[in-house]
Order: sequence, then C-alpha cells, then structure tokens
Amino acid sequence: MARRPWSFKEDRRLMELAKSSASLEQAAKALGRSPDAIRRMALRLGLSLKSKAAKKT
Repeated sequence: MARRPWSFKEDRRLMELAKSSASLEQAAKALGRSPDAIRRMALRLGLSLKSKAAKKT
C-alpha cells in the first residue's frame, strides 16, 4: 500500500484528537489512516495517543 502524504489539515485534526484524549484507534478511524500511520505521525508531532488495549489494563 502506498503512503499518501499528510496534509496540514490532517496534522491539525490529529492534534485536536490527541488533545481531546482520543484513542489511537479512534484517531485512525477519524482520519482514515492505519493505527501505525497515526502512531508514526503522533511521534513526529510530539503527541501522545493511547491504544484502547492499553486502557483496559
């Protein structure tokens, strides 16, 4: 699968989702991207997103 570049609008949306404590899976669904793509971009932007699996512990 080819990677498509992130738009500024998607970057801002990911920042908003992280600020609202959205899970990794919720952010992936909202942006139409894989959880891995969300995780990589969150790291690049210095954001913290938790996985739903991590919340169940």
